Amino acid sequence: MRSGRRVFGSLFRMATTLATFVGVVALLLLLGGVLADGVGSLSGTFFQNFASRFPERAGIRAPLLGTLWLLVLTGLIAIPISVGAAVYLEEYAPRNWATRAIQTNITTLAGMPSIVYGILGLAFFVRALDLGRSVLAGALTLSLLIMPIIVMAAQEAIRAVPHRVREAAYGLGATRWQVVRYQVIPAALPGIITGAILALSRAVGEAAPLIMVGALSFIAFTPETLADPFTALPVQIFNWVSRPQEEFRHLAAAAIIVLLVLLLSMNAVAILIRHRFEDRY
Repeated sequence: MRSGRRVFGSLFRMATTLATFVGVVALLLLLGGVLADGVGSLSGTFFQNFASRFPERAGIRAPLLGTLWLLVLTGLIAIPISVGAAVYLEEYAPRNWATRAIQTNITTLAGMPSIVYGILGLAFFVRALDLGRSVLAGALTLSLLIMPIIVMAAQEAIRAVPHRVREAAYGLGATRWQVVRYQVIPAALPGIITGAILALSRAVGEAAPLIMVGALSFIAFTPETLADPFTALPVQIFNWVSRPQEEFRHLAAAAIIVLLVLLLSMNAVAILIRHRFEDRY
């Protein structure tokens, strides 16, 4: 029996190693193809021009600025609500069936396909609240998408704070809010910030919810107010890839490179912030 388990464990490790190796090779080949197709299209005019029917005139000014609009608005909406919910569930909520049901729903929502949030955003924000196909509707939809992820990340960070920290603060006469405000949240802040930035990285790369709420694939202006129409890099990439001209495929590859740089930059910022706050607290 033990020898059979050893053989099964060895085969499982070999299969896992082989699958990881194949995945890494496939990813490198994919990235190499994108770089080969897109580097030549990266130029100053590519970042300054709006979308066009002519490949030589097309650029990503509107989708890039629209993505930044969505990123900022989504962060302002989702992060405070999610962190507040996590603090309440971990530090204030009673341990009963209602709390367990809420926790189960949060876990389920975190694994929900993004297209479901797009349908919800279309039905509720665009139509029921009459926000139209605006950048605010897109940001609210993406906020719903990432809030369960931020809540779970913040809860894990709060749980990682040792209980002796709370007990020492209570022993000195601190109230529950003072303990949460001055001890728990600062100690959990690296994990909270990291989870929030990684969740925003997921939101930036989503195309399906934005298409559902009406992100335009061809737009020749940038949003000026929350009620303006918008587009984003994933939507523009989808539009260019669907076109038959070879030139648009190169433009899509260039836009993918820009999106990858943006995502990698956000991940790098998350790592730097985490290390800085870990050294402080």
